[in-house]
Amino acid sequence: MLNKILEHKFKLIIAIAIVLCFAVIRAFENQLFYDPFLRYFDGNFKNLPFPEVETFALFWNLLLRYVLNAILSLVLIYTLFQDRDMFQFSLFLYAFFAVLLLVMFFVILECFPQWNWLLFYVRRFIIQPIFVLLFISAFYYQQQNLKK
Repeated sequence: MLNKILEHKFKLIIAIAIVLCFAVIRAFENQLFYDPFLRYFDGNFKNLPFPEVETFALFWNLLLRYVLNAILSLVLIYTLFQDRDMFQFSLFLYAFFAVLLLVMFFVILECFPQWNWLLFYVRRFIIQPIFVLLFISAFYYQQQNLKK
């Protein structure tokens, strides 16, 4: 096993660096991004109305955070699998989900203020690198099945 780790030390170093970048984004999210929902969802928000937001600033900050996470995720996926088709498919999925999630976020925000739990989960997919966990697992499983 140690030989395999040493064989892939460059991949391991890049993967660790990307995970550290994810951690830095998360650690400094209050300073880096405008997001009044950070405090809102931190407390007991079940019966609270949505906070006042600057829609334009919120949109661009959510998009920026999603794009940063997507770029890091795509680099990680390419580093781990070295497969251009997987990279292109992942890029397509990230673009598709960006449009879908951002539209859902603002529709819920503007039209359904009582659906704060749904907004919580949609926002979570926008600001956290959840997709990379799903994609890496799926691609690894697919790669193992192709080897058989």
